[in-house]
Amino acid sequence: MRKILDFILQLLFPRRCPVCDRIVIPFGEQICTECIPKLPPLSPPWCMRCGKKLMQEETLCEACRKEEPEFVRGRAVYDYRGAALPIYRFKYGRRREYADFFGRQTALYLGDYLRKTGAQALVPVPLHRKRMKWRGYNQSYEYAKAISRYTGIPVRKDLLRRVKNTVPMKYLSPLQRQNNLKKAFIVPSNEVKLDKVMLVDDIFTTGATMNAAARVLKQAGVSEVSFVTISAGTGV
Repeated sequence: MRKILDFILQLLFPRRCPVCDRIVIPFGEQICTECIPKLPPLSPPWCMRCGKKLMQEETLCEACRKEEPEFVRGRAVYDYRGAALPIYRFKYGRRREYADFFGRQTALYLGDYLRKTGAQALVPVPLHRKRMKWRGYNQSYEYAKAISRYTGIPVRKDLLRRVKNTVPMKYLSPLQRQNNLKKAFIVPSNEVKLDKVMLVDDIFTTGATMNAAARVLKQAGVSEVSFVTISAGTGV
């Protein structure tokens, strides 16, 4: 029945390719066959702590060598330079349907990583209510739900709340990002009764958002915080 319903929905609302944004060819797929090579997964070497693409064979990027982050490990599916336009449309262009493609690719390429972390829940990085109202949906939550469909790891969007409407991070320096995120997140309940959780977001750049969110979760009782993102910037 679900397959029949999905077929009908695709006839009424054809899927858009996350690369070219045209109706997917062939029918029933999530990405055009000719577009697959245009969105390759992130290849090694990458930082073993935050997952950023490295330009030379190293274990850790400069940022992770300089200061130990709040999270234990993170991975991304794509290098941001190659996935920037699809993510922009997913985030700002109301291409909500891209979430299923990104979730499936995450399970395909990072399935072993997801299992080895032992994460008991996927925690999408929340939006402030004002930005949520303007955007219409939280891309991180949609992405987390898609990962859950393909992996079975439950989503817990109730564990973390954004209480500060921060300035868009792309306009800020690394130090400004850290200050921007001070007291941005809270855990609504007094205690998180989970040992290991995985944060979910669309982009990892300086790590300021992940560090701020992980710190709050650890203060609430979580022992290990890992993360997964659609893309990551380049490290050195």
